Amino acid sequence: MSIFEQRESEIRGYCRVYPVVFDKAENARQTDENGKEYVDFFAGAGVLNFGHNNERMKKAMIDYIQSNGVLHSLDLHTTAKRRFMERFTKVILEPRNMPHKMQFMGPTGTNAVEAALKIARRATGRREIVAFSHGFHGMTLGALACTSNQAFRGAAGIPLEHVRHLPFGCETKCGDCKLGCGIERLDELRAAYEDGSSGLLPPAAFLVEPVQAEGGVNVASKAWLQALSKLAKDVGAVLIFDDIQAGCGRTGSYFSFDDMGVDPDIVCLAKGIGGIGTPLAMNLVKPEIDKHWSPGEHTGTFRGQGLSFVAGTEALSYFENDELMQDVTRKTATMREAVDPLGDRYTSIQVRGKGMMIGIDVGSGEKAKAIVSKCFEKGLLVSACGSGGRVVKLIPPLTIPDSDLKFGLDTLVETTHQVMEAA
Repeated sequence: MSIFEQRESEIRGYCRVYPVVFDKAENARQTDENGKEYVDFFAGAGVLNFGHNNERMKKAMIDYIQSNGVLHSLDLHTTAKRRFMERFTKVILEPRNMPHKMQFMGPTGTNAVEAALKIARRATGRREIVAFSHGFHGMTLGALACTSNQAFRGAAGIPLEHVRHLPFGCETKCGDCKLGCGIERLDELRAAYEDGSSGLLPPAAFLVEPVQAEGGVNVASKAWLQALSKLAKDVGAVLIFDDIQAGCGRTGSYFSFDDMGVDPDIVCLAKGIGGIGTPLAMNLVKPEIDKHWSPGEHTGTFRGQGLSFVAGTEALSYFENDELMQDVTRKTATMREAVDPLGDRYTSIQVRGKGMMIGIDVGSGEKAKAIVSKCFEKGLLVSACGSGGRVVKLIPPLTIPDSDLKFGLDTLVETTHQVMEAA
């Protein structure tokens, strides 16, 4: 029995899907301790947009350590944080005319969501949050209340309150979507908010993922997201976008909503902003909302992550020109050319996604699990998500070499045919 089985908590999950001991990793490949290599279409659940051990970031981190740079700083001013903030402002915010302040909290996405919920409630004086079906926002209690998956919610042990869940407005109907998704439901909600006798009061915030990752790779329609944005503004609610997994270039632009014509009040980021896999979470908050914080009112021990600022600053250099995003567009086309025919061949399969985040809804969790398992045996790491784990999700590093991308796609398509034909 290994030390993992002896001493690690029963809560461990991904290691049961990929039951080997990994030893090394580079760009889109991981190698186990026996020397077997795996092409990684999982990429740390979206953390490793720039690959494992990115050479540019690794060099920057080593240089920083060797110069005795500050590694931990709470919210003290450091040169590393200044460089990150200056580059983020110049490369991301100013071209989009975004006046947002940057708030650093704890190291993970759920911390970002918790802070967003807290300031939205403070700024509006309201309590309720409106979240959406299939959404995933984290595991701490406030974020978990907004998460819709009952398997996660059931572990809370207490009621998860003050959140109303409504149907997500999918770009395409997502498998089991029979909830009356669409602008019509937002119109009904607007009418209820405007009717003083409806018994329904406007919320503190609307919290939504423009592209739902863990929920099954569901892409919000542009019209629905614009209608939601207008509704939030009209009723005085804060519009919060959770771009934690779909952001940082994953969809072919820095934000997954860049082409949507919307203006969120708060954007929650984590995962990819740390660049190389070191933890970092950040909220972008409009100044008129951010002013409601008092100094030190929301803290976190690991909000001053020196190495994350260093690697994250280097990650932002990928967005100083269009080279990487053009490559993402090209690789997206390659991915869709490979997997879209699966949806044409099998009536039970639906392919959906945006950029280099693609979901293959195979209709059942059993089939998806079989595909994930067989791909692993063949040297490909993919994961399942969505209702009942029925969606095979593809999120390779944006920097994946063409040869590894081809191997992964060929392996996935071949394995999917095998599983579907055997059913």
